[in-house]
Amino acid sequence: MTRQTIQTDKAPAAVGTYSQAVKVGNTVYISGQLGFDPDTMELRDGFEAQAKQVFENIKAICEAAGGSINDVVKFNVSLTDLNDFAALNEVFVANLSEPYPARAAVQVAALPKGGVVEIESILYIE
Repeated sequence: MTRQTIQTDKAPAAVGTYSQAVKVGNTVYISGQLGFDPDTMELRDGFEAQAKQVFENIKAICEAAGGSINDVVKFNVSLTDLNDFAALNEVFVANLSEPYPARAAVQVAALPKGGVVEIESILYIE
C-alpha cells in the first residue's frame, strides 16, 4: 500500500516532526489536534472554545484527505481535567451523528503549549 501525507492550511501546521495526517490505503491517521486557530497559531481561550476549534481542525484535515468527520471511526481524547468530560460530550454531540465512532478519553498531566484538550482521529474512507 502507498503512504500519503495529508496537509491543509485550514488546520494548524505541524510544529514538530510529524504530519497533520497520513493516509494508508483507505485509512487516515490524524495527529492529535489542539485548539489552535490555524490562521494565528494561537490557542482559543477555555475548554469549550478549544474543543470546538479542535473539531474544526479535524474536519479540515478529513476533507483534505478526501473524507469527512462522518468517516471517523475512532477518537482518542486527552484532557488536562476530566471535569471537562460533560462539556466534551456536548461538543461531540454538536459535531457528530449516530452511530457514534469509538472513543477513548483520558486525563493527562499536561498538553503541548498549555492546551487543555487534544484529539487524535482515525477515519476510514471507502
